[in-house]
Amino acid sequence: MKLPLLSSKELCKFLENEEFQRIRQKGSHCFYRYIDGRTTVVPVHINKDIKRSLLSAVLNEIRMTREEFFKKYR
Repeated sequence: MKLPLLSSKELCKFLENEEFQRIRQKGSHCFYRYIDGRTTVVPVHINKDIKRSLLSAVLNEIRMTREEFFKKYR
């Protein structure tokens, strides 16, 4: 199953719902960290979607499978 196209706002909201904390922002990039040390970066650009390849990379960084993502996202 294909990953959806998400806006950066939707991805940030998803990460925050998964208890990732926004630790800082530098320019147009938000940095998130989980309690156990996992981190990821989300580019925040208005009117641009996060590409599927970048979403896949973020999921790898936070150690979440596609199946887990689809269960939690929908």
